[in-house]
Amino acid sequence: MLRARIVLAAAGGAANAVIAADLRVHVDTVRKWRVRFAAHRLAGLEDRPRPGRPRRFTPVQVAEVKALACSPPAQRDVPLARWSAAELARHAVAEQVVESISAATVRRGLAADAIKPWQHRSWIFPRDPAFAVKAGRVLDLYDRRWEGIALGDDEYVISADEKSQLQALRRRYPGLATGPGRPARVEAEYRRGGTLAYFAAYDVHRGQVLGAIAPKTGIAWFADLVEKVMTTEPYASATRVFWVVDNGSSHNGARSVERMRSAWPTATLVHLPVHASWLNQVEIYFSVLHRKAIAPVDFADLDALATRILAFEDRYNTTARPFDWRYTRADLNDYLARLRRHDPDAPAPEFGRVA
Repeated sequence: MLRARIVLAAAGGAANAVIAADLRVHVDTVRKWRVRFAAHRLAGLEDRPRPGRPRRFTPVQVAEVKALACSPPAQRDVPLARWSAAELARHAVAEQVVESISAATVRRGLAADAIKPWQHRSWIFPRDPAFAVKAGRVLDLYDRRWEGIALGDDEYVISADEKSQLQALRRRYPGLATGPGRPARVEAEYRRGGTLAYFAAYDVHRGQVLGAIAPKTGIAWFADLVEKVMTTEPYASATRVFWVVDNGSSHNGARSVERMRSAWPTATLVHLPVHASWLNQVEIYFSVLHRKAIAPVDFADLDALATRILAFEDRYNTTARPFDWRYTRADLNDYLARLRRHDPDAPAPEFGRVA
């Protein structure tokens, strides 16, 4: 105990500065406990009563309220979709967890553990029987490996997809630029100017993007993008080019793999698991494109929208760097393990551990 060590050192005749240096505390701390011990002996080393109101709720009551927040309301026969702080406070009293408690107190208690039962996030339980295998090989490509062998300098990984139904919405009145204490204003009413699709191929390790505008999605339009990429250096003379795609209609199924191999012998189409677009790096680029170049949507026509998209692509490529992708096979293994712990009896495919 620090206080006792200070007193014992003082009893041995050490000066305050020497004791402070030895125990790595401030000299004022040494002085305080020497004075208290001299005045009150051992009782002087005890904590003094602290100001403020004593705690109203025991640790058990706090834990029970948090456990209530982490349980769905339906388990308590409460006709609610999600808990609010006020509803939690009311139900904690109804279940006699506490005699009384305010919503603000509940909110502060939950904030300590970052529990927010009033929020929710959608997700899709993986249902692809080969989820682990398909996801693992894509993560290998991001790590520049294929079937356990490192990729060469003349082998490339492309993440490709299409952003469909991009609308050319024209606002009925011009927007108002931002000003002191005022955000930019955008007219809520608009006229529709049609839709287009944007196909993009993102080089995972170079950070470069090649894209193409199309009137809609489809096999033919994806083939045009592939041709544009495969006839452009360095891909035209590459030993192999891997194309990571999802299961969209423009490039799904075994036939799409055969079409790619037949048209471009150096190209290999690699499908993601179903509902795993979050593993497709081009989706990150699409997010950047939407936030920086499209939203809020206000374009005179489809030509203006297409011009903006392609101009942003050129601008992006001038300073592009690969995304700092950190999701690895180890993370995938942890994810699959959590799924099994979450619901081991769920009617889901058998997930093997990724080697």
